[in-house]
Amino acid sequence: MIEPRKLEPMTPEQTELYRQRQRSRNKVLGIVLISFAILFFAISIVKITAQTGGAG
Repeated sequence: MIEPRKLEPMTPEQTELYRQRQRSRNKVLGIVLISFAILFFAISIVKITAQTGGAG
């Protein structure tokens, strides 16, 4: 049977590195989510424009 490892507190340097990675992942995720929102918005505009016969 495998014994569970005991967790040791992180040093301030490890904590800062962890936080930097976390911020980096959050920024990338935010960019992806905003890109999807813009894409869906653009698709919706194109569909609505096509249904109404376009401008003019």
